[in-house]
Amino acid sequence: MGNQILANLPEPIPPHFDPERVGQVWKVPYQLRAEEALDWAAQHNIRPAVEDQSKIALVLIDVQNTFCLLEFELFVGGRSGMGGVQDCRRLCEFIYRNLGAITSITATLDTHQAVQIFHPVYLVDENGEHPAPLTLVSYADVAQGRWRFNPAVAPSLGITPEQGQERLLHYTRSLQERGKYDLTIWPYHAMLGGIGHALVPAVEEAIFFHTIARNAQPSLVIKGRWAETESYSAIGPEVLVGPDGELLGEKNESFLRLVNDSDAVVIAGEAKSHCVAWTVEDLLGEIRGYDDRLASKVYLLEDCTSPVVVPGVMDTTDQAEAAYRRFAAAGMHLVQSTTPISAWPGISTLLGE
Repeated sequence: MGNQILANLPEPIPPHFDPERVGQVWKVPYQLRAEEALDWAAQHNIRPAVEDQSKIALVLIDVQNTFCLLEFELFVGGRSGMGGVQDCRRLCEFIYRNLGAITSITATLDTHQAVQIFHPVYLVDENGEHPAPLTLVSYADVAQGRWRFNPAVAPSLGITPEQGQERLLHYTRSLQERGKYDLTIWPYHAMLGGIGHALVPAVEEAIFFHTIARNAQPSLVIKGRWAETESYSAIGPEVLVGPDGELLGEKNESFLRLVNDSDAVVIAGEAKSHCVAWTVEDLLGEIRGYDDRLASKVYLLEDCTSPVVVPGVMDTTDQAEAAYRRFAAAGMHLVQSTTPISAWPGISTLLGE
């Protein structure tokens, strides 16, 4: 039989897991972990995911070195200062304790190159200087000439300098009209091919262990590769089309299908104020256009996500908490990773227990 979550969980945590190493970079010993996962599954009667009677999907948003480890570019510390590391530790423990319940794991990967609209090289001022990281660029800033498109990067994007400037104006105006954050210039981060782009090793190891124990291939979703739009949400970019109707990015509708096809979808990751909140917001919009009742299938692991906090610069905690209250009001569930799944609100109804 498949995942009998009300009877058999939580499970113990495998002895290889070392919470003290979660905040470090290291090589996952795949073959050794594969052998241990097979033994662990046999020892604890963990069956292949294909046999699950109820489908529990875990979605991890951008659990990458660049966001979750202290020495990297965009570490999400939250108000505690250690949020990303603490979130990953609890997330690993959640995966291990619930190996027999989690049917599938989907992990998004924020994926960038240097010349993108939110990186310094994309913009210049009247002196040809680039904005510093964490600069906020409003529509007024662009319209008044405070910041403009860097014409030197136009050829590498396949556009003219005039097109670049027109698109920057359109983009910042669209953000303003939709009530989004102003364009934020971030430090270069999650660079494709770089170590910051990789999943946190401890989380990657937990996903791999689940893969072997449950015979269930994870799904890795690339997001953020479009040069002329931010892509906080895994479902779609901030702005879809340019001033002339040209496509700046495209939507990923697989998440609505995942909710539709699963009995429960559990979401965690970084950052609570940005990529997680935007993904859930977009997912809620998709759900409302399809079937409002699907919102009750979504569970948000509150203790496995943190907001962006840069002391003295920005603190998005209040915005993140407000977003989560909206999600709860819409029917989604706010839960803790340490609470047994069987005790989560509405789970028995969803799973037909």
